[in-house]
Amino acid sequence: MRVGVLGLGEAGNLYATGFLENGWSVAGYDPGDVPTPTGVERAESVEAAVRDCDLVLGLTGAKAALTVAREAAPHLGPSTVYADMNASAPALKREIAQVVSSSSWAVFADVSVIGPVPTHRHRTALVTSGPGATVIADYFGTLGAPVEDLGGEPGAASARKLLRSVFMKGLGAIIVQTVEAGRGAGDELWVREQIASELAGGESTLQRLYAGTAKHGVRRAYEMSAAADLMAGLGLDAELVHAISHVHTLAARPEGLRDAPWVSDELLAAHRDVAAANIGDAVDRLALLDSGVRPLWPGARAIGRALTVWTRAGDNQAIHEAIKVAAPGDLIVVNGEGDTSRALIGELIAERAKARGVVGMVLDGAARDVDVLAEIGFPVWARAVTPAGPYKFGPGHVNVPVAVGGLVCRPGDLVVGDSDGVAVVAAEQAESVLAAARAVEADEAGRRADIRATADGNAGTGGAS
Repeated sequence: MRVGVLGLGEAGNLYATGFLENGWSVAGYDPGDVPTPTGVERAESVEAAVRDCDLVLGLTGAKAALTVAREAAPHLGPSTVYADMNASAPALKREIAQVVSSSSWAVFADVSVIGPVPTHRHRTALVTSGPGATVIADYFGTLGAPVEDLGGEPGAASARKLLRSVFMKGLGAIIVQTVEAGRGAGDELWVREQIASELAGGESTLQRLYAGTAKHGVRRAYEMSAAADLMAGLGLDAELVHAISHVHTLAARPEGLRDAPWVSDELLAAHRDVAAANIGDAVDRLALLDSGVRPLWPGARAIGRALTVWTRAGDNQAIHEAIKVAAPGDLIVVNGEGDTSRALIGELIAERAKARGVVGMVLDGAARDVDVLAEIGFPVWARAVTPAGPYKFGPGHVNVPVAVGGLVCRPGDLVVGDSDGVAVVAAEQAESVLAAARAVEADEAGRRADIRATADGNAGTGGAS
C-alpha cells in the first residue's frame, strides 16, 4: 500500500512516519524547507507525490488546501482516496470534494483530527465523512486510530471538528491571556498553579495548551474564523469565537510585537482594490517608495502586513529566517541597502515564501528568475534584476524598522503594491487612510465622468452644426 502526504509539517511528518512503521510506502511533498522523515520519498512536485497512491493525505493547512487539491486531482488514480485532513469550514471541504470528483475517478473523504497529534501520533482519533469515509476508517483503523465514520456528505466531519475547537482553542486562548496577565501583575507562578490545579494533566496540559497556541497561532486563528462562520450560520452570536481567533493571531506574533498596532485581515481585504497612487494622494504623496523600486512583472499586485528584514548588501540569510516565521498575509519588505550587484531572491525562495502564505516581497535591492516569478504569480518589487546569486552568511535582522525606498517601514505596517509602485501606511493609520483613499478614488471618478460628458457634448454639437 502506498500513501502520499502533502505537507510535511509537524502533523504530516508524524503521519508519514506512522504509515512507514505499519509497512506502507510513503511519498511526501512540501515546498518549504522542512525535514523529510527517514524512509519517506521526498517528491519534487504534488503530481509525483500522489502518483500510484492508494491514499493521499492533505495536510497543507486550510489556506492552501483548495489550491493543492486542484493540482493533485488530475493525477489521482481511480482507486485513490483523497483525504483532506485540514481544519477548515464545511463549505471548503465540499468545494475540494467537487474538485476531486470533477477531475478524477478518485473518491474524497473529509477527515478531522480529534486530539493532539504530537501526543498520539498516527493513532490520534479521527472523525470522517464523505464517499471515502469507510475506506478511511479501515486504513486508519489498522494503524490503531479510533475512527468515527459519520457517513453523509463532505463537511460533516469538519463541522464536528469546529464545534470541538470552539472549546479547545477557546481554552488555549484563555490560558494564554490569563498567564500573560499574571506575568504583567508579577504573579505568573501563582496563576499557573491555579490553572494547573483545574486541568487533567496539571502543569503539562497547561504548558501544552499555552505553547501550542503560540506555535500554531496562525493556523488556529484561521480555524476559529471558520468556526465563527459556522456559529453565525447556526443563528448564534459569534463574537466570542472571533475574539478567540484574535487571541490566537496575537499569540503567533513575535513577543515584542504583540502590543504593536495590527492591520486586521478585514482591513487588508478592504484595501483589495485600492490603488497605491490613491493612497499616496490621500497622504500628500508621503507614503510612496521611490520609483526605482518597481514591479518585476506586469499586473503584479499585493496587499499585506509588513514582515521586515534588514540585511547586508547582497546577502539573503535574513530573508530565509523571515520566511521561517512568516504568517499568511505577510508581505516581506527588505532593506538590502540598495545594492543591485546580487539578487536577494529567486524562484526557490519565492516558492517557499508562497507556501507560508506570504503575498509578495518588496526589495531595496535586486531579484532574479523574473519569468518564473510571473508564472507562479508571486509579486515582487525590486530596484533591479540580475542573474548573480546572493551570499548567505549574514548578518541581518528580522522584524525591526527598516528604511526602504526612502521610507521607514515598521513590522506590521500596511503595504500596498501594484503596477505603479509601492505604498506603505503605518498600521495605526490604515483605517483612516483607507477612507481618505476612497475619497480620492470617488473624486477622480467624478472628474473623469465630467470630462467624458463634456467630450460627448462637444462631439454632439460638432455633429449637429
